[in-house]
Amino acid sequence: MTLYTTDYLEYYLTLAGWLIHNGVWNLLTASGVFALPFVAIVLQEWLRSRAEGADEGNKGVLSSLRIENRIFVAILVIFFAGIPFIPVDMSTIRFDTARSQQCQVNVPLPADTGWSNVYTTLNDQSALVPVWWFFLHSLSKAVTGAAVAAIPCGTDLRQIRMEVDATRLDDPVLAQEVADFVHDCYGPARAKLFMSRPTLSEEQRNDVSWIGSGYFLDTPSFYDTYHSGTPRISWPYDEIRDAGLALVDSGGGYPTCRQWWADGGSGLHARLLQEVDPGLLSRIGQWASFLTQDEVNDSVIRAVVSPRQQKMNQGAVYADYGGQIEKTLPNIAARGAGSLGLTLGSLGVFPAMDVLRQALPMALSFLKMALVICIPLVLLVGTYELKALVTVSVVQFALFFVDFWFQLARWLDSTILDALYGVGFGIDRPHSNFNPLVGLNNAFEDMLLNFVMAMMFIVLPTFWVGALAWAGVRVGNLLDGFNRATLDARNAGSKGTDFAIRNISAK
Repeated sequence: MTLYTTDYLEYYLTLAGWLIHNGVWNLLTASGVFALPFVAIVLQEWLRSRAEGADEGNKGVLSSLRIENRIFVAILVIFFAGIPFIPVDMSTIRFDTARSQQCQVNVPLPADTGWSNVYTTLNDQSALVPVWWFFLHSLSKAVTGAAVAAIPCGTDLRQIRMEVDATRLDDPVLAQEVADFVHDCYGPARAKLFMSRPTLSEEQRNDVSWIGSGYFLDTPSFYDTYHSGTPRISWPYDEIRDAGLALVDSGGGYPTCRQWWADGGSGLHARLLQEVDPGLLSRIGQWASFLTQDEVNDSVIRAVVSPRQQKMNQGAVYADYGGQIEKTLPNIAARGAGSLGLTLGSLGVFPAMDVLRQALPMALSFLKMALVICIPLVLLVGTYELKALVTVSVVQFALFFVDFWFQLARWLDSTILDALYGVGFGIDRPHSNFNPLVGLNNAFEDMLLNFVMAMMFIVLPTFWVGALAWAGVRVGNLLDGFNRATLDARNAGSKGTDFAIRNISAK
């Protein structure tokens, strides 16, 4: 049998913890201290019988039966949970990196180990593990791994949004051509639309708000009527189409707006699409399975060429209690000041929370080691009662299962935008008009959500430990060690931004 650990640090600390545990247990047995609980059991039951009064029958028989039962339980606890018996054979779990990137969680593969049996000794000492704790370690790791693997897969829309937002038209000639298209085609077509005032559906109203509008392309008397105001080399001069227009030395013609936008590889649409990373388009297409690839391409191009952020929805994504329903001027001013404060606060808080997220697994490994070392003394003080054994067992399982809450918090942080703005599981979200710049018009709420999600790495494990109390198992302030162990790291992480700002200000 093998004890699996998540990483090399946990591997080392688990081995060290069990070696020290063996040393503590050997000290208790060699000194005879391990037998003191048996004396305490006899005294407790004798005093308990005396305190019950004289109407309980034969006190000697009653107390002897109670002593016998407790000693029998204590012997079982010592045999299964006290005496180190099974040699330590540890391996570290490898992770399915492909699925981890897709699902934003580290999915363990217990059958595929990283170091196998690199070493199971320290300073020429081998560790032994009691039967019960070996079983509980294996069970806790298996349950945690299964729970992590059960987290649904998602797409990191935050990263997609940043990549789309960072996409620019590096070719100045192409950027100028887009401006010309707006002047010669989109502007006149939109003006004609306003003059005719047709009845449009909600989808069409959303469609005509960008230069590649399918309505303008497919409806007669719009893009098929207007044409480029300057000659284009990619379209040779056509005497019928370009009648009355100047013939220049280059031989360039005056394509209609539909040709200018949609003609094969020379069309503006195809050349704009070449400016976008194909991998980005593929990832968006995999997430937006409710759209065709052409619709995805149009959405990305729309984001790239738009002179302003496109509104994604007309409703509120987040419920809050800020301001009145109809915001007054003081409410608007307060929201603006709050946005500025969040922006400035994020410069210090986000680096600190990123450091916290890196430090938490390390602190968790040290707490697991500390618990292993404490086991002999806790059982001794608890006089080898089942209550003490159950409590320590629950604490150990709780520590192992904390990793699931870390993975869940990271998955939520990575995929929360998918839940708010995407379409999945056969259910349309309330705000499902697709736009790669999801949520930019909800910047204040999204930034506030970033603060909340950062705290989930502390709040969710704390809630988990508190929930155990509902079942009658009180494990104390188990996770206070996380805050204490990572406090200095968080403070140091936030100071990096302060140092950068001071240097920039000084220059």
